[in-house]
Amino acid sequence: MSDWLARYYRQAPVNAIFMLTALAFYAVTLLQSRSLTNSLHGSSFGDALVLWGPAVIAEDFGVLRALGFNFLHLDLGHLAVNLFIILLMGREVEGFFGSLRYALIVLAGGIGSAAAILWMDPLAPTAGASGVAFALMAVFVAVCIRRQVDLRGPIVLILINVLYTFIAAGVSFWGHAGGLLTGVMMAIILLHRSPRVQLAGIMGVLLLMMVLLFSWKLNLGALLLVLG
Repeated sequence: MSDWLARYYRQAPVNAIFMLTALAFYAVTLLQSRSLTNSLHGSSFGDALVLWGPAVIAEDFGVLRALGFNFLHLDLGHLAVNLFIILLMGREVEGFFGSLRYALIVLAGGIGSAAAILWMDPLAPTAGASGVAFALMAVFVAVCIRRQVDLRGPIVLILINVLYTFIAAGVSFWGHAGGLLTGVMMAIILLHRSPRVQLAGIMGVLLLMMVLLFSWKLNLGALLLVLG
């Protein structure tokens, strides 16, 4: 097991750090809540990072919740499903595009998911790396196209997860949709073979997601909450 972990870290260091951080966050919330079925209940750590529109507006550094919520999970099953997808997709994407571009892909996917939630469903407290997972599934399609391999597997995986989004209770539709749409934008850019174009394009998507996030925080979010 230790050899496998060391080999995985060498192949995908950014992805390994992301997953270890999510595991550490879960451990903290689990210890505070003492609950396997609702690890955020009674967790001050979880309360400080869960994505919730009013807190994003009220707190000076509330926008940091758009990062932190990606590492929080409601229970062990929630954590396991997300990390399993990220474990598989992340290694392939990071191995193909490199750690720098991969870090930006993950960051854009997480912030894109948060922006969609805040704009479309700001009063729903949300946690989880599902948006990142959806972004990675979309980008993995670009990897398969570049490798000229069968696309049926990754497309079926996306369709299954989209279907799950509609039929499962307690799932953040906008978190999944935001991550997927951000991933599709990046996937189109990543079909270009120039690393410079890829890097510039991903940074452009990330900048767009940050503009959406901060515009909600500074002006429009507060107005929507008042009117709503």
